[in-house]
Amino acid sequence: MTATTESGTGTVLPDDMLARFDERAPRYDRENAFFAEDFDELRACGYLDVAVPTAMGGGGATLAEYSRLARRLGSVAPATALAVNMHVYWTGVAADLQRAGDDSCAVILERAAAGEVLAALHGEAGNEFPLLYATTTAERVDGGWRINGHKIFGSLSPVWTLGGFHAMDVSDPEAPRIVHGFVDRADPGVQVVDTWDTLGMRATQSQDTVLDHAFVPDEQVVLVCPAGFAGAGPFQVAIFAWALLGFASVYLGAARRAFDLTIESMPRRRSAALSGSMVNHPGVQHAVSDMRMAYDAAEALLERTARDWSDGVDHPDWPVRLVGTRQTVINNAFSIVDTALDLSGGGGAFRRSRLEQLFRDVRMGRFHPGNGLMAHELIGKLCLGLDPDGTPRWG
Repeated sequence: MTATTESGTGTVLPDDMLARFDERAPRYDRENAFFAEDFDELRACGYLDVAVPTAMGGGGATLAEYSRLARRLGSVAPATALAVNMHVYWTGVAADLQRAGDDSCAVILERAAAGEVLAALHGEAGNEFPLLYATTTAERVDGGWRINGHKIFGSLSPVWTLGGFHAMDVSDPEAPRIVHGFVDRADPGVQVVDTWDTLGMRATQSQDTVLDHAFVPDEQVVLVCPAGFAGAGPFQVAIFAWALLGFASVYLGAARRAFDLTIESMPRRRSAALSGSMVNHPGVQHAVSDMRMAYDAAEALLERTARDWSDGVDHPDWPVRLVGTRQTVINNAFSIVDTALDLSGGGGAFRRSRLEQLFRDVRMGRFHPGNGLMAHELIGKLCLGLDPDGTPRWG
């Protein structure tokens, strides 16, 4: 079924479907189970193809349109929204590049339109600058590349069929290169290892992926470029845009749910020291106002950044804007949920509370790549005229 955003987000994510997701989310979390039913419904309604060009049967959504959808989905099922973002961001990147006249990622759109499920295999232990550097290695062989490495946080592990990765070619130690490509799940060198038992975002089932001489044919390699910031270009920046703003959208959607739950619960909460409900407590009023202002500021920043990207605004400092938006939005989202838990009066500490799950889910965003350490280092260096490796960018 073709997804569309022309008549509003409800066309793709109708209320009745979201209500089912909302009901299932606590069970997925409790059982540490993949969101299988959600996934089937999202595939059937066209959500997986929402960013695929309309000419290929997709919804043709821009990043700004997708961001609103991800917030809507994230408000009821954050883990579902986060995992599916890993698929959608690849199609968004490929579609944006294609609109700019770059067909290097056409294979992504073709295979996604044919029903393939995409994964993001960028996470590596000890690598705080994914895309620019890699611990995974790439070796040139006849007809393609052999890839060796251990990837972490590979969302959609039960269903993905095509994994986007990056690896380092060190055949010339003086000029290392990054190989960006897509590996088939069916390749005998691909092994998914069950490691996912985490604080939050449990339904994403983001298992480890071991690549042991996995073969990637040339037609599935979309870019080979210098390692480090010197090799960064439209491909990498587009990944930052779709991935980071997608992450931020999901976490902000979850924060909105925590705010709404707080507003609903305060009139029912009573205190022996008050003649009325907790809505009359000045401290509650102050905290709720902080939550709302944090949400509005984050939403405005996210909307502006996503709209500028979608409109093709030529900001010379896109990496700073994208990383900064992700950092600010997710920090605000966590602050909102943390305050909601404070205002719950202790009831939010119980596993039966939806706030308890939202708190754990949104806490994951604080170290979700790129984390605060990477964000501040990257933004600080770029603003001060340095590359990430500390090399001055001026002559």
